[in-house]
Order: sequence, then structure tokens, then C-alpha cells
Amino acid sequence: MPMPPMNTGMVPFAMGETIDGFVLEERLHQGGMANLWRVTHPQHHGPMLMKVPRIKGGEDPATIVGFEVEMMILPTLRGVHVPRFIAKGDFATRPYIVMEHIAGDSLRPQLDAAPLPIDEVVRIGAAVATALHDLHRQHVIHLDVKPSNILFRLSGDAVLVDFGLSRHDHLPDLLDEEFNLPMGTGPYMSPEQVQFLRSEPRSDLFALGVMLYHLTTGQRPFGSPDSVRGLRERLYQQPIAPRRHRPDCPPWLQEIILRCLEVKAAERHPSAAQLAHDLLNPDQMPLTERATRDAAPSRLQTWKRWLSALGAEPSVRGTVGDQLKRAPIILAAVDVTHAAEPLLDLLRETVRRIVATEPGARLACVAVMKTNRIGMDDLTDAQGQSLHVKQLVGLKHWARPVAQALHLGTGRLTFHVLEAPDVAEAIVEFSRRTHVDHIVMGARASSALRRYLGSVSSEVVAQANCTVTVVRVPAARGEVEEP
Repeated sequence: MPMPPMNTGMVPFAMGETIDGFVLEERLHQGGMANLWRVTHPQHHGPMLMKVPRIKGGEDPATIVGFEVEMMILPTLRGVHVPRFIAKGDFATRPYIVMEHIAGDSLRPQLDAAPLPIDEVVRIGAAVATALHDLHRQHVIHLDVKPSNILFRLSGDAVLVDFGLSRHDHLPDLLDEEFNLPMGTGPYMSPEQVQFLRSEPRSDLFALGVMLYHLTTGQRPFGSPDSVRGLRERLYQQPIAPRRHRPDCPPWLQEIILRCLEVKAAERHPSAAQLAHDLLNPDQMPLTERATRDAAPSRLQTWKRWLSALGAEPSVRGTVGDQLKRAPIILAAVDVTHAAEPLLDLLRETVRRIVATEPGARLACVAVMKTNRIGMDDLTDAQGQSLHVKQLVGLKHWARPVAQALHLGTGRLTFHVLEAPDVAEAIVEFSRRTHVDHIVMGARASSALRRYLGSVSSEVVAQANCTVTVVRVPAARGEVEEP
């Protein structure tokens, strides 16, 4: 695609100037590639930021194309994890982007304070992984995930900014079309980016792994390379295990970090949602040799990895959407206490068929203990056994045939007992918090009373923001209980 014409001799923006109705109030940042201005407009409310490229002539063409890429991508994005787009200028005359001004801090100060407490590392990691999953669901790979490009709202939600190096499934990839060199920020670039592949969403997980490593240990896993040769070392150089820098790093956190930093994208987490799930549920995460790795890699190991990297090319796996479809999270809502056996059997078989068609799927089995809104709850049965534990045991018993039939390891199968006064609300909230793609649940046979009062399944169908499959035993087989 040809470069757009532009006025390289344009007059710089000045404080107090009005551009298309936007008044430049204060310059907040002057960088090598762009300036950031606080602006106001009589027809737009709330804090706003204007981003203006520094175009004087003679600058890196990739910087100019990158700004054009951001002008294309940012208007397509929605949600709490990106700044709200407001307006943009004409690249041929006065290019700019006006967006929501995020009031919170970036991640950079946290990185400077590393190493951080483990619970803070987990909180940050889960928040960033959630933001990345939301971005990937909008068909965008960021490709420049680093501390200065991650902001935090006062609510705690992570916000991704600066989409100049990003790739959108449905828009032209101008950087790929016009350049043939690694694009990114040295310490955070994935191996496949070093090899000029820009279509792998798990590149963003690699960058998040670099940040988790730094937040945990205070060190970067691959240093700060400033040459292509230095960048290529990550294709064969195994990072030092975090526990060597920080002995109190939990084995499960080391497992997560080193999995993010795998050379082959296929060996990382299948999606950002599954990474967030592991960070928030470490007790149900399988551990491999990564978790206990302690010795520095030997010269022989490094040499073997170097030989393996020679001539190796990253595999192209299609679009972001294709990748997410291969790694969905399926939620099975199971009432192990009250549902009749025919319904439990039918629900199990339906779940088995759905998961069998998705080799990268994760199955979350969920039961809800209904609690009182007011007053004390009975937490044990007549024999003094924990009701929570009984529900958990019942869930695992229900799921065992599915796990055996599909050879689901602990990494793809988790169990959750929720306690809430409203069963439907608990299921919906859990599905939103863990980025579930598909809820499968049972419903008892229809009746006039249920149609009048409503049911758990109908409430979940109405409120969930994902696909919901409701199974019901045919009337000929008798009435059954609903979860």
C-alpha cells in the first residue's frame, strides 16, 4: 500500500491552539515519536488526550506507518480495557488521534519497584491477561505489550494503549506489507516476532511473561538486547529459573512464567483467558518440570537448543479469531445435590460431545451452594460433613467419565463450588469473571409455575454474555429436577 501524502513541513501544535474544535490545554508528554496533549472540546465531555506524531522529515518511516496503523485500529476497539476513541485528523494535513485520557498510572513505576509481593504480581498479571483476552476477542494482537503501554483505571482494570505495532485480522497489515524487520520493543519481543511473524496472539503472552518475570525477580529474562543478534538469543537461550533469583517464588508461579516464555508458541497457554485462569486458580494447575527447575542451563542444553533453532520457522496458525476458537473455556453448571440421574447423565454426555470437538478447550465444572441472604447458613450436614466438600466430591464424581473418555488432564479440567444466594447470578458472574465462552446446564421439564416464576436456566440465558446450551430430559422419560 503506498504511503499517504503528508505535510512534513507542518507547523508544530502550540498550547492554546484550536484543532478541529479541540483546544490544546497542556502538553503532557514529548516523546521521540509523538506528543501527548490534554485537550477540551465544547461537544465532548470528560478528560481527553490528543496524540500527535512528530513529523519533521527524515524520521523512521515505520514510525509514520505505525501512527497510520493506530489511526485505523483504535476506532474499531470497544470496552473498558482500551481508551475510548473520540476523533482523528487527516493524515495528509494535520494527523492526530483524540482519545479518552486514562487517569490511572502505567505499570512502569511497579516495574521500577520490583521485585513485588507475590499477590501483587498475580493481581497485575491477571488484570493484564484479562485485557489481552478482551483485545484478542476483538481480532487484534497488540505486539508491543510493555509496562509503559499498560495503564490502570481507578477501578483496577488494565488498559492497553499504543496500537502502532498492532495487527487486526480484518484490516491491512501495513507494517508487514512495507517492512521486513523485527517490530517491537527488545526485551519483550517474542521469538516469532524476531522471525518476522506478526499473526500469533500468544506473542502477547510472551511479553506478559517477561513482565511477570521482572515483577517477580527484579530482573529481565533476556536482558535488553539492542541488535537482531541479541534478539535471536531468545530462540535458544533458556531463561534462568525465577526461583534462582527469588527463592520464595511459588513453584506454580514459576511454572506460569516459564510457560509464557516458551520458544514455541504452541507450548504457551492457549489463550490469555486460560493464563488468567491459572493465575487466579493456582491450586488446580498442573505442574511440570518447569515448576522445580533450579539449575542454570548447561552448555550442552544451550547448544542443543541452538541447533534446534537453526532454520526453524514459526508456524502460521491463521487469525486471532481462529486461535481463540481452538481454546474456548466451557462451563458445566451441575446441580449434583438435587438434579435427577437422567438429567445428570444427559448433561454429562452433552458436555462430552462439546469438549470433544475442541481439542484445546478447558472444562470448568461449577456447582452452586445456595446461601441465605439474611441469617446463618448450615455449612455441614446431619453427619457433620462439610457441604462444600460434598459438592466438590460430587462434581468430581460427575466429571470422571468425561475426563476419562477425553483424557483430560488437570490442566484442562477444574472444579469450583460457589456459595451465593442467587444461583443464576453466581453462574453468570463466574462466567464473566473467567471469560467463559460456552455455558452448558440442565433444566427440568416445563411447567406453568416455572414459566410464571422463571427458572435458573432462563435467567442464565437472559443474562450471560456467551453461548448457553440448556439440556432437558424428554418429557416421555419423566419429570426431572432442575439445578
